[in-house]
Amino acid sequence: MRLKALLERLELTQDICDVEIKSFATLQDANSEQITFFNDEKLLKALKKTEAAAVLIHPKFEAFVPQGTQALVCEDPYLYMARASQYFCKDSFLYGGMSQISDQARIGPNVQIGNDSIIEAGVIIHPNVVIGRNVIIKEGTIIYPNVVVYANTTIGSHCIIQAGAVLGSDGFGYAHTKNGEHVKICHSGNVIIEDDVEIGANTTVDRAVFGSTVIKKGTKIDNLVQIAHNCELGEYCLIVSQTGISGSTTLGRNVVMGGQSATAGHLNIGDFAIIAARGGVTKTIEGGKTYGGFPLMLQKEWLKKQAKIANYFKKLNKRI
Repeated sequence: MRLKALLERLELTQDICDVEIKSFATLQDANSEQITFFNDEKLLKALKKTEAAAVLIHPKFEAFVPQGTQALVCEDPYLYMARASQYFCKDSFLYGGMSQISDQARIGPNVQIGNDSIIEAGVIIHPNVVIGRNVIIKEGTIIYPNVVVYANTTIGSHCIIQAGAVLGSDGFGYAHTKNGEHVKICHSGNVIIEDDVEIGANTTVDRAVFGSTVIKKGTKIDNLVQIAHNCELGEYCLIVSQTGISGSTTLGRNVVMGGQSATAGHLNIGDFAIIAARGGVTKTIEGGKTYGGFPLMLQKEWLKKQAKIANYFKKLNKRI
């Protein structure tokens, strides 16, 4: 849409140069046809280098907006980003147009495939699967019944998507007004599943706000796992049932997360790290070690503490 039209809908009044805006993007990735926002001082360097057409920004940071990028001044850029994102959302499920489906693919009954999607040779799609628009499913992948794949998702070769999984649904993201109302952030990114990935039954992988949520080659994900928006899981990870990975978390290669473990958002887990069952990761941790407990610590230290606690209560009971 035109930038002036967007400002009118957001009820922002200021003089700007009117340009065509196609989508939202991050400060780092935005180009001259995109809009972005700034609300974190840690990203000041990225703000100074952004190539976005316009940026939603608080007045105190307006001076840092680079030449060629227009400052859209507002008191709460995150809230205005949420409101603006709703004008760039597209329907994930459009049918009746053209899709490319290989003659060597096997499509079960009651399967819906959206416009502009590509289904390659050797793909098997079982009954009642729903595929959104502009989805790519590469050769040899098997999709079991009742899976839902939202728009713009890419699934690599020889993947297995177990029954009931949902790929590419909205992430859980909201901005909040002063009155405590929750304004939905429409996620315009996608999900990329690389080759030889397995995703368990009723597991959910949310699409990115901007950019991509990525599951890399060879990773195996159990049933009932939640992977939030903008996460990146490295190659050959093992994610056990009921694990929850919060938004913008990055896992390195061969990370193992035990059952019911979880992470906070915006952190990194190093290569070959192991998180024991029910471990809670609240900060970035280095790889090559085994962790457990909450607050998280090395698993051997966690076990020692549990043993000391058990011994204490054993002695206490004897006194009683």
